[in-house]
Amino acid sequence: MLAQGIAAVRGRPLLARWAAHRPARGLITWPALVLLTVGSVGNLGSTPPLAALGLASVFLYVLPAAVFLLPVTLIAAELASGWRGGVYHWVEQGISAPMGLLAIWCQFAQTIFFYPALLAYVGDTLAYVIDPRLAGNGVYTAVVIIVLFWGGVLVSRHGVPFVAGLASGGTVIGTLIPGAILVALGAAYLLQGNHHPAAPMTAGQLLPPWHGLASIVLVVNSFFTYAGIEVNAVHVNDLRNPAREYPRAIFVAMALVLVVFILPTLAISWVIPAHQISFTAGVMQAFNRLFTYFGAAFAVPLVAVALAAAAFAGMLSWMDGPSEGLLLIGRERGFLPPYFQKVNRHGIEVRILATQGAVITLIALLYAFIPSVSHAYWIFVVMATQVYLIMYVLMFIAAIRLRRAQPDHPRGYRAPALGLLCLVGAASSVAALVIGFIPPGQFGHSNPLAYAVLILAGVLVVGILPPLLMDRLRKPGWKAAGDGSAPLS
Repeated sequence: MLAQGIAAVRGRPLLARWAAHRPARGLITWPALVLLTVGSVGNLGSTPPLAALGLASVFLYVLPAAVFLLPVTLIAAELASGWRGGVYHWVEQGISAPMGLLAIWCQFAQTIFFYPALLAYVGDTLAYVIDPRLAGNGVYTAVVIIVLFWGGVLVSRHGVPFVAGLASGGTVIGTLIPGAILVALGAAYLLQGNHHPAAPMTAGQLLPPWHGLASIVLVVNSFFTYAGIEVNAVHVNDLRNPAREYPRAIFVAMALVLVVFILPTLAISWVIPAHQISFTAGVMQAFNRLFTYFGAAFAVPLVAVALAAAAFAGMLSWMDGPSEGLLLIGRERGFLPPYFQKVNRHGIEVRILATQGAVITLIALLYAFIPSVSHAYWIFVVMATQVYLIMYVLMFIAAIRLRRAQPDHPRGYRAPALGLLCLVGAASSVAALVIGFIPPGQFGHSNPLAYAVLILAGVLVVGILPPLLMDRLRKPGWKAAGDGSAPLS
């Protein structure tokens, strides 16, 4: 990886920021970029919600890939190749500084919802090591979220290189290998005479049954699965021929991403009936069923540990990125009080992380009171997605404005049909935002109004109000109060 390419994004994953301090070793090849892109997207924990739809899940993976994943990757490549500093500077240059603050805050704030959802998946996965009956227990899930998140904060205090060493193998250990095993076992299960999978695999099941918008709400899960893909756009200048090799890498990566998620999703739907699939424990339900069927139940805890370790490593790799981006902008523009500008001797913004942890602890406690852990998981995934999509809408607007206002600004890559890409990307993001306020059909007879109010309240309180207050309440002295390099006293 080239240092200058990776250093272009603030709020990028921790591994990329660590690599930014390493010496340049030459140009990156487009196959290497393919692997980086595949490795940056999600984990198997995002597959159970769509597995409940069986074969129709393919449609709900492919559609967001075409109207969201592709525009994001191509547009972010142009922005990253022309303007350093990541989403804050892109939006600041294209729209305004307050909107840039909103963008970087949304990138940070979505993790407040994402970490509880991710760690709920980790908790239910680890239940298959301790006692499978704990999966779905709200009190157990809340305890796991709180303990693992604060454990992650303690680990991150030791600095970027230490954490990067822990997180580096997560994609292979917890996604690619278990995913391949799950698909292989699922196929063998069908070939051994189990010709009636739990979910029908006929042509009539290719599209979700239409019962109103509630029948396709799970498409929001795909948007969240693909969110964050833009971080690898910084490598566009590291290619030998960006104009030709970047589109090739993106299309190949998209195909691999679809395979990585579609096949395990289908494998789950083959062995677990839709009404029994847990949004948090669905992967382990499938592994447990398949390993038991093939007389290898002893392997269930091993897979559970691998999946949980990889997901936890994924949290570690993101933990310091968005918070560092917020620190840098808060220092540069005076958006943060001096108290939050302090870092420890390893350069980690532990006061921001600790404040984030206090909010996440409160959110985690909700798992103990919401009747279904699956429902709580879904609510937090939707809130995280809603907040993140606000950032993407701002990015699309900034991209088209920058192309018009600064057409001659040097860019290492120019996205084809930028206007159309921005229109499609923004429209799909707004559509996903709207759909996210509708409870999915799997929620039974939930009150649609109460559900929408809950989602809206979460998005406003965590995603919108804080940056508005930060912009309104900032003081001139905060900008000069410190450069963020002062250690904690």
